[in-house]
Amino acid sequence: MSKISCFKAYDIRGVVPTELNSELAYNVGRTLVKLLSCKNVVIGRDVRKSSPELSEALAKGVSEAGSNVIDLGMCGTEMIYFAVPHLGADAGVMITASHNPPQYNGLKFVKKGSVPMGYSSGLDKIEKMIIDNDLGEKADNFGKIEQIDIMDSFIDNLKKFYDPSTIKPYKVVVNAGNGCVGPALDKLESRLPIKMIKVFHQPDSNFPNGVPNPLLPENRQPTIDAINEHNADLGVAWDGDYDRCFFFNEKGEFIEGYYIVGLLAKSILKSNPGERIVHDPRLIWNTVDIVNNSGGEAVVSASGHAFIKEKMREVNSIYGGEMSAHHYFRDNAFSDSGLIPFLLVLQLMSDENKKLSELVDDMISKYPCSGEINSTVEDADAKIELLKENFSDGIIDELDGLSVEFPDWRFNIRKSNTEPLLRLNVESKGSKELMREKTDELLKIIRK
Repeated sequence: MSKISCFKAYDIRGVVPTELNSELAYNVGRTLVKLLSCKNVVIGRDVRKSSPELSEALAKGVSEAGSNVIDLGMCGTEMIYFAVPHLGADAGVMITASHNPPQYNGLKFVKKGSVPMGYSSGLDKIEKMIIDNDLGEKADNFGKIEQIDIMDSFIDNLKKFYDPSTIKPYKVVVNAGNGCVGPALDKLESRLPIKMIKVFHQPDSNFPNGVPNPLLPENRQPTIDAINEHNADLGVAWDGDYDRCFFFNEKGEFIEGYYIVGLLAKSILKSNPGERIVHDPRLIWNTVDIVNNSGGEAVVSASGHAFIKEKMREVNSIYGGEMSAHHYFRDNAFSDSGLIPFLLVLQLMSDENKKLSELVDDMISKYPCSGEINSTVEDADAKIELLKENFSDGIIDELDGLSVEFPDWRFNIRKSNTEPLLRLNVESKGSKELMREKTDELLKIIRK
């Protein structure tokens, strides 16, 4: 367990300045260089008000420890994942709190080759060094801090995932949520034949239209309204640091991330038969069905980016997908991207000459799901134990939380890493009624 409150399982994240501040960011810079013997560190930041100040303090710490700093300025998390191997750097740090409220910020880390660094793989050591004031001596020669714009190289690199010449001139609503993705979309626009209808496009640290988190139903309406108003073919919305994207069909209906995993797996296996596809255990039937029918091999992994990336490297998987809208690609340093799925969906719609609804409706009716339902509980472990007893006649799996499978329905329940929440997912084979009935039954037990 971490002793500094903002050190979490996958990253550093907390309220500024009470939990995370410039002094801590500076110390993280010093200790990171000492721990990994860095010569070059890439730093990027999201649009939040506190990001420039944290970025400056972090860069100062890295430089005074003797490492050069490559400062990308405002960018998306996936630009860090691209830049570290592209520029041959020893580490990368993204300053972001993704979809958290404005008063939060955080730091996400990768090592050489964009291998993730979480609490069990380095952050615990950084925390201990900071607590022990073991920052190491300041270097005789400080590293240089250099601002670099890699946007063009980053956008050009995406070409290996799609063929712009085959994409149809669709009308697409793109909702940046006033996060960081606007400038990247502007660069992509000139390379694509589509017409972008831009919603909340300008990066704005005040988040005047709410925090960019399209998982919140109340944040989806502006995208839906724009699709209907412009009679668009597709709607896409991103979170703050655009490592996740969310899709809406031409009718303005939100498509659960679960079905996008199946869609991307199918698309990738078409040109790469026999490859392995990694998926999380929350909702699985549709993904496994599609991967098997497309001549691939489905591999389950605990959810969370550190686990998925580790499993993908272990089995050399070409693609990994989570129902939470994180999509990972081997040719993207095994990292997640919010732009590649957008391009792949455009490509698939063009290749098959189908609307998004036609591509996913069959999956949705074959395997209806509840979507993730959160419940605040006092004792999460006790509730999971109770569910295990109540449904002990099913096939039980405890890879990640509790999964219980019956012939025609299944569920997964797991604790949140960061809040006193239980997250429930339910799916059935072909029966929306059964799925709803079982969801209600489970929620009664959870919330009693």
